[in-house]
Amino acid sequence: MDVVEVTPSPQQYAFTFGGIAPLMRVRPGTALRLWSDDAFGGALRSVADLSSEKVDLRFVNPQTGPFYVEGAEPGDTLALHLVSLEPARDWGASAAIPFFGGLTSTDRVATLQDPLPDTTWIYELDRARNTVTFVAGSSDFSVDLPVEPMLGTVGVAPPGGEARSSLVPERFGGNMDTPQMRAGTTCFLAVNVEGALFSVGDGHYRQGEGEACGTAVEGAMTTTLIVDLVKGGAPAWPRLEDDTSWMTVGSSRPLEDAWRIGQVELVRWFGELYGLAPMDAYQLLSQITEAPIANVVDANYSAVVKARKSLLPRAAAYGGLHDDLRARAATLR
Repeated sequence: MDVVEVTPSPQQYAFTFGGIAPLMRVRPGTALRLWSDDAFGGALRSVADLSSEKVDLRFVNPQTGPFYVEGAEPGDTLALHLVSLEPARDWGASAAIPFFGGLTSTDRVATLQDPLPDTTWIYELDRARNTVTFVAGSSDFSVDLPVEPMLGTVGVAPPGGEARSSLVPERFGGNMDTPQMRAGTTCFLAVNVEGALFSVGDGHYRQGEGEACGTAVEGAMTTTLIVDLVKGGAPAWPRLEDDTSWMTVGSSRPLEDAWRIGQVELVRWFGELYGLAPMDAYQLLSQITEAPIANVVDANYSAVVKARKSLLPRAAAYGGLHDDLRARAATLR
């Protein structure tokens, strides 16, 4: 398979899901290699660069896209298989942004407290060792951490003509910020509008579960993915499959509602995968699921609910599409 390479100009960045004309039309089966800028648009390059001075929160998480998928209609299922994620710069940035994050006052969790200090950290990338280096700002402590690339944002246009900020995770995917969105994962999303209009971005060189301070090690990313389409079968919420797990993602506030959404969607999926009645799927999943927190900082919080394939009989979702995409990925050049 040949790969179509796309590097948008800053003028082509999208900052919403929906409401944007397509950057390109692609056919199902197309492989794309996409460059995406970091969440700050490259504005934070040193510890002296502060988000309050350099970052406009109306224009964060620049998306590469949207892409119009030929033949995609509402009710269909878009499949995006992540083949590889490669850091596109030799540094990443993280920041404590005033009134943004999981352990500070925010506009949604309001208290009579000043914001935490506006602070930036720069992580240098060592490509030979595949590490990024955390350097403390108030002491001589430092530690090398393995690079574990992921995408914070993968989404399609919402229904009803809506345009939603690239900071928002919802049924359409969007800013889910889950470390599960990594190479080897297939993401299944419901098509809401003609052409699906998907986009990706918000590359992270690594991120802890929850993205507690509000930002990961944010970095420009080169993402290779394969686009495919299943007619019908649209899931109510994003579904993920890799070689080891079945996963669903719920996004809402409070966090327990995001968890509930993920649980219900996995119950539904197990009805399709194994022919289980809802109460039987509910019982089984109560004994085997893991529920890593994706984010507790975005406009909605996101929770992943996952079940290990090794505990279960073999099953195939969407006609075994994930395995097929894995095989196709091996032929890319």
